[in-house]
Amino acid sequence: MDLDALTAARRAEWERLDELGRIRRPTAGEVDELVDRYRAASADLAEIKTTAGRSVEGDHLSTLLGRARLRLTGAPENVLRQLPRFFLWQLPAALYRLRWTTLVVALGFFLVGALVAVWIARDPAVLAALGDQADLQYYAENEFTDYYSENPAAVFAGTVWTNNAWIAAQCVLFGVTGFWPVMVVIQNAVGVGTAAAVLFAHGRGDVFLLFIAPHGQLELTAIFVAAAAGLHIFWAWVAPGRRGRGEALAAAGRSLATVAVGLVLALALSGLVEGFITRQPWPWPLKIGIGTAALAVFLVYMLVVGRRAAQAGETGDLTEYETGTARLVAG
Repeated sequence: MDLDALTAARRAEWERLDELGRIRRPTAGEVDELVDRYRAASADLAEIKTTAGRSVEGDHLSTLLGRARLRLTGAPENVLRQLPRFFLWQLPAALYRLRWTTLVVALGFFLVGALVAVWIARDPAVLAALGDQADLQYYAENEFTDYYSENPAAVFAGTVWTNNAWIAAQCVLFGVTGFWPVMVVIQNAVGVGTAAAVLFAHGRGDVFLLFIAPHGQLELTAIFVAAAAGLHIFWAWVAPGRRGRGEALAAAGRSLATVAVGLVLALALSGLVEGFITRQPWPWPLKIGIGTAALAVFLVYMLVVGRRAAQAGETGDLTEYETGTARLVAG
């Protein structure tokens, strides 16, 4: 093969391939032509490498083919360009899918917490098992409320945020076990119920409710959502439907792992309320109102924005280009 002759004969076709590979939004006809040019140029490159080995012409043609291949197969979007889609479609759609499971988890939490609180408060022997009377009274009258003001507001808010974010992330990431989200919810319900029992037993039930209400509304809701996400991942593994178990688990994991990111932000807001609002000597209606407003923002995002995203076909999963084409199933 005469390499110079081949280059001269194919130069116009290669230039056209280069031109097509640079078009940002090709038409259907241009895509068809690009595919044809790509196949022809691939055959030319194979012939060049077979007969001439490594050459300048071959390297140049390989570059043109690489650009054309990228145009045909697509390229990942810039991360900053993906953020609007993530926050307006993927995340709210993933949250919306969890609405009923979140409600069930919340009801279970309050049921367990109430049972624990009533059991401890009404049984002096159980209450005494928690500690001696002086320690319990000190906790009810001082320690419970001092917890919210003993550290600088920024430090306290950051500590609360990272702790709660880690709990939420565990519920999602370890949700495939099935028991982990349930354990986290029960553990927190027992803790809240125990604290409530001690304060109610010492006539400070109003203090418990007032100090929990500002930040607890959004904080607990975020934990409920995290547990619901973990349970959905577990269920995708248990009952994959027509998909393979691994495929169903991967799809659920991808779509619901986005929930962990959203909950980190929600818990940051909750941490700010707990660190900067709960401790303030402001009227309680104002402080509780701020906490209620924070919860309302989250619920509107989850239920209203999420419903719109779900109706548009979003599930919270990645796009087909990012995940690969789904396997077809008969029936």
